[in-house]
Amino acid sequence: MISRIDPISAFQDNYFWALVDDGAGKACIVDPGDAARVVEFLSRNGLQLSDILLTHHHIDHIGGVAELIGRYRPRVFGPAGIAGVEEVLRENRRIEVFGVDFRVFEVPGHTLDHIAYFHDGHRHDAPLLFCGDTLFAAGCGRLFEGSPAQMLESLGKLKALPGATEVYCAHEYTLANLAFAEAAEPGNPRLHSRIEQERGKLAKGRPTLPSSIGQELLTNPFLRCDQPGLAASAAQRLGRAASDETEVFTAIRQWKDRF
Repeated sequence: MISRIDPISAFQDNYFWALVDDGAGKACIVDPGDAARVVEFLSRNGLQLSDILLTHHHIDHIGGVAELIGRYRPRVFGPAGIAGVEEVLRENRRIEVFGVDFRVFEVPGHTLDHIAYFHDGHRHDAPLLFCGDTLFAAGCGRLFEGSPAQMLESLGKLKALPGATEVYCAHEYTLANLAFAEAAEPGNPRLHSRIEQERGKLAKGRPTLPSSIGQELLTNPFLRCDQPGLAASAAQRLGRAASDETEVFTAIRQWKDRF
């Protein structure tokens, strides 16, 4: 069973998520970009690394994999084309970690190989989502490889998950994303209260994550491209009304890239 989920902070703003089974003395790490940070966490907590889950090929997510394989011999799950992955995962594949079932979603956009891991909480625990750089708290990943249409479709898969789903993304971008969300949807009354809430967490030395799908549906502009306020902001950027939700998303994402 998963006893707890701990963040491992690394680089400037990354989180590697540690799924811990205290009873077995084991851990599964999501996107370990820095082996030293993971080794320190495992040593401090008296844990053995049994599994690695990878979401995509960027170096800040996979940089520690080779050293961790050499040291611990974990199972390594992830998309095709990443060195060290022994079990290649595709859409709707299911895997089990510490007795917990995860379904795989292909979510291209940030990269073409990006996947996410979802547990539906069917055993009365919380639904869980490990989404790498596809969905952020109040934001989404830059489109380095995929198209706006691909990213919007990927976000649509995540948007449809239960509202109680805990969202574990890979970066502490929340306050910057919320500042943009206020600019993009100034009429959204929920944004100010969320900003205060997230500032309070950081002031206490806590991460702003996990978020939840329910919270993102209310405050994340990239999940709200069907809302009038976001359509109006897109029209201001385009100089005309957007023709569809994809064009709204494209205009908002391009604005965020320069914000």
